[in-house]
Amino acid sequence: MSDKERYRIGNRIIIITIVLNVILAIGKIIIGFTSKSTAILADGIHTVSDVASSIGIIVGFFIAKKPEDKEHQYGHEKAESIAGFLLSLLLIGVGLNIGYSALKLIITGNIKIPGVSAIWAAVISILIKEIQFRITLQGGKRINSTALIADAWHHRSDSLSSIAALIGIIGARFGYKILDPLAGLIVSIIVIKVGLELFLHGYNELMDVSIEQEKIDEISNKLLHETDITRLDELRARKHGSKVYVDIRVSVDPNITVHKGHDIAEDVEKVVYQNIANVKDVLVHVNPCFEEEK
Repeated sequence: MSDKERYRIGNRIIIITIVLNVILAIGKIIIGFTSKSTAILADGIHTVSDVASSIGIIVGFFIAKKPEDKEHQYGHEKAESIAGFLLSLLLIGVGLNIGYSALKLIITGNIKIPGVSAIWAAVISILIKEIQFRITLQGGKRINSTALIADAWHHRSDSLSSIAALIGIIGARFGYKILDPLAGLIVSIIVIKVGLELFLHGYNELMDVSIEQEKIDEISNKLLHETDITRLDELRARKHGSKVYVDIRVSVDPNITVHKGHDIAEDVEKVVYQNIANVKDVLVHVNPCFEEEK
């Protein structure tokens, strides 16, 4: 898949989710106020954060698709990782704010029974957010976008928070008024948990986290059996946004020609490109392997 097609798919998914989230956020906030439901109001604020994060991801996609330049010779793919990282901070902040508001109501006891419209708002939100989650997650995996996958889990956290809100609203209408702000508190915990998970994921990508060790072991084994190298000295692979950079040091027979050594290096590159998805560049360093080193 070309980068142009990849970003086209990502932007299309994000624009659809933004439109749906704007409608949901306005509806939930209005119903939250009119029905006096803390849980639905908190859920609406959570959905507003969805809109903000999606806009941030579009900006990330726009920057990430730019080609290399003199100041960014390795490309701009990390813009996606930065977008996902900022999204995690936004989620944590929203979660803390929702939790503070819910705790304040529980402590003061100034709780009102929510109206019936809040129930319908929660049900509709659950259905729409679950659809958004599945569409965005599938698209994120298809184009290998950490930012889009992070946004998908943002939708899932919104769906779970709507379920908590629904339970709280129904409980409050049956006479257990504290369940409404308690549901808001549960919403905040869900949002903070998802935010922390995305924070750690984004942090690792920005710190050039390695690809899975199982994949490195698999490639190492293939190189030793499918190429003419004498020894594999080192294999390192790091994530760069949606792409992967691979550095390899191999040893070969010291008596072969430079041309033969170059051919072996190209064979090494082919094995890597064929077995690791989204590799942007492979650097192969060839060393002579003397008899005493074997």
